Amino acid sequence: MTVIAFVIGIVVLVVGLAVSIALHEVGHLVPAKRFGVRVGQYMIGFGPTLFSRRYGETQYGVKALPLGGYISMAGMYPPSSQHGEAVAVAAGEEAARAAGNAPGRFFATMVQDARLANDETVIGADDDRVFYRLPVYKRVIIMLGGPLMNLLLAIVLFTIVLCGFGVQTATTTISSLSTCVPTSTTSTDCSSTTTPAAQAGLQPGDRILSIDGTAVSTFADASAIIQASPGRQLSVVVERGGSEQTLRLTPAAVDAASTGSGATTQVGFVGIRPVSERERQPIWAGAEAAFQNVGAVAGIMVQLPVKVYDTAVSLFTGAERDPNGPMSVVGAGVIAGDVAASDAPVLDRLAFILGLLGSLNIALFVFNLIPLLPLDGGHVVVALWDGVKRAVAKLRGTVAKPVDATKLVPVTFVVVIALIVMGGILIVADLVNPISLF
Repeated sequence: MTVIAFVIGIVVLVVGLAVSIALHEVGHLVPAKRFGVRVGQYMIGFGPTLFSRRYGETQYGVKALPLGGYISMAGMYPPSSQHGEAVAVAAGEEAARAAGNAPGRFFATMVQDARLANDETVIGADDDRVFYRLPVYKRVIIMLGGPLMNLLLAIVLFTIVLCGFGVQTATTTISSLSTCVPTSTTSTDCSSTTTPAAQAGLQPGDRILSIDGTAVSTFADASAIIQASPGRQLSVVVERGGSEQTLRLTPAAVDAASTGSGATTQVGFVGIRPVSERERQPIWAGAEAAFQNVGAVAGIMVQLPVKVYDTAVSLFTGAERDPNGPMSVVGAGVIAGDVAASDAPVLDRLAFILGLLGSLNIALFVFNLIPLLPLDGGHVVVALWDGVKRAVAKLRGTVAKPVDATKLVPVTFVVVIALIVMGGILIVADLVNPISLF
């Protein structure tokens, strides 16, 4: 049964990730079609096509490797003929190929191939329906549509988890009493086997209403008053069996962690454990959680090469990995499987997996905003640069040529190779030295 639950957890995550990718591409597809761009393909995954069907001018399909997706828009870049380069560059490439070892031949060939492939998408009677002819703001909207779809999906998932399922919250109801008073907050040794809670007559099931005249609504409120009152008698009002009772409670003085100066402080301890219940959060909590995750993921992305290097080191040394470091889809799947196979309540397991999917969508949102081709952020930068060139040319009374982003194909190639290498390291690390929650 545990193995089945583990597999179910992985399947749920993979399906959820596939849906996230599909919606990401919908975020590009809808505004592209709305602005009249000719879209040839809408594909989920890479590799051999498993299924496809054409509706109108667009072919929709699913490929074998569900690790991404794409839409094919006509004329992502201006045709090379607009720059008077088509014949000259082709001839230059023939000469480079004949030379066999001409400098930059590999990247030059790559640029030319990209231009020829792009030119094929522009050919047609309706070549005005191409991406590069759109106003800058429309191009930016199309490219940001995908990441924004992931952000919206993350907000929905976090809202379901926080507002629908609720958050495990420690209440003021007592679940059990401790069996001893520890010598310090960091020790398991006992200084006494009789706790202040037992001496005061507190019982499991009691709900604390107020302490020392201050009403308390959460266990954190009660703990704050108790910890601040070591050795001082407190009046505690509890609800027991439908009626209120007043008890006298004197917290024991327990040594706390030392301060920076080496001095030791004392805090109050009574020996009670709370009942945890799911508490539904306000409707805006999902959006707050999503944007907090954006900040956390952005911090990881900024240090991604360093963190992947640290992961590679831990892979070879066997050291424990940073639980807050990056992981691959494989690692996320393993965690989803572990949670699904745990003995936690079903609602807790489902909430965790949905929260994990929300975090993956935040990762897709932030990752795709990186201003490098072939990522969406790179296309946004190209569109903005084109807008700047047009504005400057207009001020000078001239006409600017469209930005030829095919010249950046070598940079794109390097970025793709770097992403493949980093992804490979994370996948191997997640298989050999995974991050574990248990």
